[in-house]
Amino acid sequence: MLLDKEQAVLLVIDVQEKLLPAIQDADRLQSRLAWLIGVCRDGGLPIVFSEQYPRGLGHTIPALRALAPDAPAVEKVHFCCVAAGCLPEWTLSQQQFVLCGMESHVCVLQTAEGLLRLGKTVFVVADAIGSRRALDHQLALERLRQAGAHIVSREMVLFETLRQAGTAAFKAASVAWLQGDQPD
Repeated sequence: MLLDKEQAVLLVIDVQEKLLPAIQDADRLQSRLAWLIGVCRDGGLPIVFSEQYPRGLGHTIPALRALAPDAPAVEKVHFCCVAAGCLPEWTLSQQQFVLCGMESHVCVLQTAEGLLRLGKTVFVVADAIGSRRALDHQLALERLRQAGAHIVSREMVLFETLRQAGTAAFKAASVAWLQGDQPD
């Protein structure tokens, strides 16, 4: 199944000020997330940020919020956004969810499981999620795949939102996201 930008929402999970520094290769993850958020914003996907107990962990990294300043930020204490009941009502009318953020084995995994139980199609962007430890990240990807989530890359999201070359959208995306320095 391919991502359909008309049916999808990007959910950026818990990329917060006090948590990000503890994540393995945090700077690289932040760069990848910025790239993905920009791609989705430019591609017309709605974006939602979630924040796990922001009074304790801080808010979403300002550099990421600045990329989608009109996107809602929802608070939660449950690890799963579905269990928390924090997702804006309009998101639940969408069939597809693109998940990124942290931690892979906690909030990303539990949110994906919750969305799958609702019958949603879930795309987890493997190169835009992270955990404190590599083993937890790897195990999360295995469990997500077994549960039925589609494991994708950032470039898969880009090309599936574009669908074809030769269009004005493709040319603009190529210049903005595929040429020059890109986070690896």
